[in-house]
Amino acid sequence: MKKKLLFLPLLAFIFSYFAGCKSAEKSLKKGDYDNSVLRAAEKLKSNSGHTSSIQALRQAYPLALAQHLADIKTARASDELFKWEPQLDTYMQLNKLAAAISQCNTCSTIVTPQGFDKEENMARLNAANVRYKEAGKLLAIGDRENARKSYECFEKANSLIPDFEDVKKKMELAYELASFKVVVEQVLVTSKRYQLSNEYFQDRVNEYLQTNKRLNKFVRFYMPEEAAEIKLQPDHVITLQFDDFVVGQTLIEKNTETVTSKDTVKVSEKLVGRSKIPIYGKVSAKLTQIRKTVRSGGLLDMRITDFKSRQVVNREKFDGEYNWMCEWATFNGDERALTPSQLRKCKSQELLPPDPQQLFIEFSKPIYERLTNKLQNFYAKY
Repeated sequence: MKKKLLFLPLLAFIFSYFAGCKSAEKSLKKGDYDNSVLRAAEKLKSNSGHTSSIQALRQAYPLALAQHLADIKTARASDELFKWEPQLDTYMQLNKLAAAISQCNTCSTIVTPQGFDKEENMARLNAANVRYKEAGKLLAIGDRENARKSYECFEKANSLIPDFEDVKKKMELAYELASFKVVVEQVLVTSKRYQLSNEYFQDRVNEYLQTNKRLNKFVRFYMPEEAAEIKLQPDHVITLQFDDFVVGQTLIEKNTETVTSKDTVKVSEKLVGRSKIPIYGKVSAKLTQIRKTVRSGGLLDMRITDFKSRQVVNREKFDGEYNWMCEWATFNGDERALTPSQLRKCKSQELLPPDPQQLFIEFSKPIYERLTNKLQNFYAKY
């Protein structure tokens, strides 16, 4: 058994050894010259005499170099506006291959890596310039659709060269024009019976809309105070109101039954001569099981209104419910008639339900999920 365990790592090494040498050759045969170079270089770093990797590298690198240079020539001759970007990608890949070869002492004796750092930097600068200029032209048109294209061009320029020119300032201008602005009014809760706070629900809705990670990035949500402060003219106004709800509706259910022990138990004794003989029989008890359910539920009305036309563009209601439950029991008679679970229930006590505010929070949770899913889908098209 011990020999078998020692043999397994050896098998794994042999398998990985041959898999490694074949992978560079396979990539070469498939015409994936970059992958062949990278795999061969990785292998030769740990095994400088690996024959098939040496052969693969000797063939693959010149072919990869020629292929990439041909791609650069084709891109340069293109009429495509953003033609510097594919050139940049290609120079980056060439430099990646050169770095892999340079980091392997054996590889540098097989092929001579060519670096294109200067060309990569020039292509990056030209690509950023083209994006920046095109973004400026689109922004000058002045409509929302072109402002969005402008923002994306500025964003690309900034990803190519962080803080390029005054790109961040221009991105803010473009976004302001590109964004679809929505004011979300305070969630209304009307109740004559309870003084309920909407703070939990309101905070969760605000957090979801403000982070805006799962919604269209060009849809921007504002709170009423924020909109008033900047004198915003929004595109949409969302009104949310709990217009029908009940908190703490109590239902008590009782079930009384006579239960009998499953097995016989000692119920008494009788004297036979001088000895006491136990008498066995089944025992019973009257069991009353009680279940208290406190039901809470509500209906949220969502209305989306076009600010300029005052027309309702979408209206929907979302319901939610939460049932709090408590169970306990009492009995009269012999406790040995009860099952273990029945006995545990008899030892339980009636509990106080959560306060109305907590019940309100609980039934609003599924409403929150339905509301945010709706908003996500609705504003995806904006």
